[in-house]
Amino acid sequence: MCDCLCKKCLVEFIGAFFLVFTIAATALFGGEGVIAPLAIGFVLMVMVYAGGYISGGHYNPAVSLAAAVRGALPWKDWIPYAIAQVAGGALAAYVVTILPGAAILEPAEFSLVNIIVAEALFTFALCYVVLFTATSKKTEGNSYYGLAIGSTVMAGAFAVGGICLGAFNPAVAISTIVFGAACCAKFVWITVLVNLIAGALAGVVFKFVDGE
Repeated sequence: MCDCLCKKCLVEFIGAFFLVFTIAATALFGGEGVIAPLAIGFVLMVMVYAGGYISGGHYNPAVSLAAAVRGALPWKDWIPYAIAQVAGGALAAYVVTILPGAAILEPAEFSLVNIIVAEALFTFALCYVVLFTATSKKTEGNSYYGLAIGSTVMAGAFAVGGICLGAFNPAVAISTIVFGAACCAKFVWITVLVNLIAGALAGVVFKFVDGE
């Protein structure tokens, strides 16, 4: 059992690493215009396809929390998953910052209302899509779940990436402290809290709507 959980956590670590590496690299190496949202959406999609059959392909503590509320992840596994995801994201952010030529970001200023609304809506949307496409018996075996999940994050990045951290993921939010995209730590921890609440709500809504 421990060996199985260790393998799942390794997959979560790797997926979160590449997700955050892509986010940080596009921020620090000048991914302008549509490049960043497209790159982020696509890397999440391929990592979900790669690791979904092993760990669920969450790469996000809010998604893991939604899965636990829904009953698709044992509650005892949520903390190890979250630790692996945050560690993978933080390492990726650090690696990007030490690469030659990385830009120094000016701290971004955000409205607290914008952060709460935008992060809540798209974290909920992401967790909602994950639960319905990747955990429901009614959609079991489909081939589109990774595309749906990656596209949700891509849509969120396009829609609200300029008015909030655009994290939709506590591991991503925490990593912004490392590569300097957050204006101050308080906005990061507010984002983390909003992400987790939205994930838990998505789990509750799934249980009500799907009725498994």
